[in-house]
Amino acid sequence: MIEGQQIIGFEESGEGTDVVKSINPGTGETLGQFKKATPAEVDKAVAKAAAAFQVYRKKSGKEKAAFLEAAADEIVALGDALVSICCAESGLPQGRIQGEVGRTAGQLRLFASLLKDGSWVDARIDTAIPDRQPLPKADIRYMQMALGPVVVFGASNFPLAFSAAGGDTASALAAGCPVIVKAHSSHPATGNMVGKAVAKAAKATGMPDGVFSVLYGDGSTVGTQLVKHPEVKAVGFTGSYGGGKALFDLAAAREHPIPVYAEMGSTNPVFILPETVKSQAEGFAKGFSGSVTLGVGQFCTNPGMLIYENTEDGKQLTGKLEEHFAQTNGGVMLGSNIYRSYNDGVAKHLATSGVETLAKGVQSDALNVASPILFKTNSQVLGDHPDLSEEIFGPTSLVVEAQSKEDILNIARNLSGHLTATVHGTEKDLTDYKDLLDILEQKVGRVIINGFPTGVEVCSSMVHGGPFPSTSDVRSTSVGTAAIFRFTRPISYQGMPQSLLPDELKNSNPLGIWRLVNNTLTKDTI
Repeated sequence: MIEGQQIIGFEESGEGTDVVKSINPGTGETLGQFKKATPAEVDKAVAKAAAAFQVYRKKSGKEKAAFLEAAADEIVALGDALVSICCAESGLPQGRIQGEVGRTAGQLRLFASLLKDGSWVDARIDTAIPDRQPLPKADIRYMQMALGPVVVFGASNFPLAFSAAGGDTASALAAGCPVIVKAHSSHPATGNMVGKAVAKAAKATGMPDGVFSVLYGDGSTVGTQLVKHPEVKAVGFTGSYGGGKALFDLAAAREHPIPVYAEMGSTNPVFILPETVKSQAEGFAKGFSGSVTLGVGQFCTNPGMLIYENTEDGKQLTGKLEEHFAQTNGGVMLGSNIYRSYNDGVAKHLATSGVETLAKGVQSDALNVASPILFKTNSQVLGDHPDLSEEIFGPTSLVVEAQSKEDILNIARNLSGHLTATVHGTEKDLTDYKDLLDILEQKVGRVIINGFPTGVEVCSSMVHGGPFPSTSDVRSTSVGTAAIFRFTRPISYQGMPQSLLPDELKNSNPLGIWRLVNNTLTKDTI
């Protein structure tokens, strides 16, 4: 049995008696237990983070980069032990977890590179014009600065890349914000191993005690206390709509409201246009079926709806989809609660008049194993039952047959906010359906052409976000270097003496960063 407790800065604490159990979803075996945080331990973690912020926010970009790089190295050094426990807790295969280790370390190193370059602060300088008439112009300088302590909620479906040291943590630490992680109850042992690795890196690189903590407990108790704590200045969350909206409402109801960056899931509609339906049915059907069932469908970018015209060519595509989807496999879901939710969503679709089962993948009665299922309906039924466009988290999708181009455009117009939308089409298709693209760019954070949405590249140009209800703030991304701006705010200095300015804004430009000086982008001194 693995046993663990809170990681509060550079110390561990186990004052409580209640526990979170680590359970293998494939076998039901209890792997270990971790003490839940008491209210006093939550307060201690936040107090440490608040004190650490006053030191950490003043660390140079190179110092913070060294911390992030050390954290990446420590996580990688955990090796097979981390992969083994993560597979056992999540039910995910070894190859997937090994990939997540690489992605987690890669995110930390990507933000370290951003910090070492330093230009991300968006420094802007307007020098004084004291003899300007009729009024003199003051010297004004602008940059981004850290918000303060951030609470990060670990995600169930990414036990590494979106959890203790995942993207939210990496971007908040890069911004200069201490992080308190509320570990996900589906993989507490994984969170504990990673948390200790990050804490070790923080201590080794001279970061302040309290810059990073990991707490265990229920979202309704520990999570609520964290979000309502006056010293917490922002929240990062990846999970369900219900969970994200509850946190958003809590934060908005505070005496001093704070931002909640909640990624709350998405159906990620896919459109396939006429010429492509006619010429690429076989390859598309195979690729789509694989995308829907990849990772047991447990991706926030899983393609949960497919739309195309009900023509003779469309009927051929339907047949190919049925054929290829029947060959797909399910797998162990992340936990029994997620498995139950998946089955509830499937049952709700099956009970809707006008929705039929087009195909089923390989069936299994094993513990918490989801069986793939592909539904089919038409645009009229979808219009009468808009809840059909809501996400079912798992290996399922809904084929919607449209009657015309205008019907397809109307489906797009009636979409709520999603993370992605995908369009498969030839150059002629895409030109003919330019109206569709114009609609979709108002509905999603990422428009994909001739690909599939599963898989999110970690890079500077990525947007992993979208209009509500896919996220709580359409202006943000939780993947890529732009994620750092969720945890910063702009500040201006007017008439500040050179000796007191941050290095980023001094005339001598000691960091050698790009700056907007009197409306000209330059690295020059002033």
